[in-house]
Amino acid sequence: MIKVLEAADYGLWDDFVQNCPEATFFHLSGWKTVLERAFGHRCHYLYAEQDGVVTGIFPLVHVNSRLFGNNLVSTAFCVYGGIVASNLQSHAELDAKACQLAEELGVDSLEIRNRQRQNTARPYKDLYVTFRKQLEPEIEKNLLAIPRKQRAMVRKGIEAGLTSTVDAGVDRLYRAYSESVRNLGTPVFSKKYFQTLKDVFNDRCEVVSIEHEGRLIASVMNFYFRNEVLPYYGGGTELARDLKGNDFMYWEVMRRAVEKGVTVFDYGRSKVGTGSYSFKKNWGFTPEPLYYEYHLVKAEAMPDINPLNPKYQRFIAAWKRLPLPVSQFIGPFLSKDLG
Repeated sequence: MIKVLEAADYGLWDDFVQNCPEATFFHLSGWKTVLERAFGHRCHYLYAEQDGVVTGIFPLVHVNSRLFGNNLVSTAFCVYGGIVASNLQSHAELDAKACQLAEELGVDSLEIRNRQRQNTARPYKDLYVTFRKQLEPEIEKNLLAIPRKQRAMVRKGIEAGLTSTVDAGVDRLYRAYSESVRNLGTPVFSKKYFQTLKDVFNDRCEVVSIEHEGRLIASVMNFYFRNEVLPYYGGGTELARDLKGNDFMYWEVMRRAVEKGVTVFDYGRSKVGTGSYSFKKNWGFTPEPLYYEYHLVKAEAMPDINPLNPKYQRFIAAWKRLPLPVSQFIGPFLSKDLG
């Protein structure tokens, strides 16, 4: 039987996620709360139940935008998603129900963000990869495992006297992140979104900020799930480049994670051929392909909403020139539909 998740059953859903090896942090029910509260998107979290036991889940987010299309996404604003099930029957029933829902909603497409290929009959994008790596239990071994040139960048940050602190709030994260994405030509999310993430995920969420002589250099929001750490939203101020602030920041996240006993560092997704992709490879991480599959409903082709699309280049160039306060004001109106 396929059911729609209600608040009373969040615990059952999360117990399944916690105990299913294929499930990810982005399958947790907390994302439903975050995306509804921060952006107002309607979520359809489907789960399969057999004899009172949850046997599969499929988190879906409906993002309907005049500018960017009408799509059902698993999971919007997240790098992973898709069906997680303990048996083939539950998987098939969840897939069929999601396709039926997509047709009923009249969306352009159903987008499924898989880490592994699930349905070879569906079109998929090979635009993204993810970077994951096992951590050594000794801090020094992890530093030595970083390739020489990148390790030198980390040491420069250490020698420059950079320090890290854990922030209780998101103010400094928002300052650094919004400046960083403005410089990339990307609309920033609302501060409300980051605060909601911090509130909902609570002890799973940690903000690490980097300082130099009392000045903010960089900041990153990290998520903890099982034995993994996921640095997810991060950025640096104008001082970060010269002081190697970003290099030092990610090392500090890694160092702190090892101290907590974490064994997997998930650097997250990047588009192939971008600066972010190269940066993560320089840390010695091996790219793993992501398979974003599509069930097309009204659309005749897969959507192509990403900064590499030539039609967005003028917008990106103009956005980079915006004063930071202007980008912080306008950005959230656009980014809430860029899931």
